[in-house]
Amino acid sequence: MRPIIVAAALFATSPAFAQQTPPPPAATAPVSPPDAAAEAAFQARGQAFEGRVRQMGEEMGAAVVAAGPDRARRAADLDAIQARYQPEMDAFATDLEAFVLPQINALPADQQPEARAAMASAVAQLRGLPATLRAQAEQSADTPPAS
Repeated sequence: MRPIIVAAALFATSPAFAQQTPPPPAATAPVSPPDAAAEAAFQARGQAFEGRVRQMGEEMGAAVVAAGPDRARRAADLDAIQARYQPEMDAFATDLEAFVLPQINALPADQQPEARAAMASAVAQLRGLPATLRAQAEQSADTPPAS
């Protein structure tokens, strides 16, 4: 299970993001982009994070199946899973923001508001992943199988 939301959020750490982010004009104070090692390390961290998100989704799906029709058990199990993963999601979102903000600050002033809004949206989506995956798991449990 690979939520599209993760792919969109991790887009900011991909080389494609760097290609779409034009360098600042020469008149702007130079801000050095992250070095290749830092970028590679963050991309590796992003891949590990994606694995953790996948694992969280699988755990939530298994909890829904294990709880069967017992909604109280399902809610309790999903609460526990969500609480266990939330700090990790928050930490990654914070780190992503810290990694990308210097690059946004290096953009021309007229491009920064849109880039900041996109980053804020990505960070909010990352922080909301446990709730989003939980809602998906609950919806799958409440949807009758197709006949």
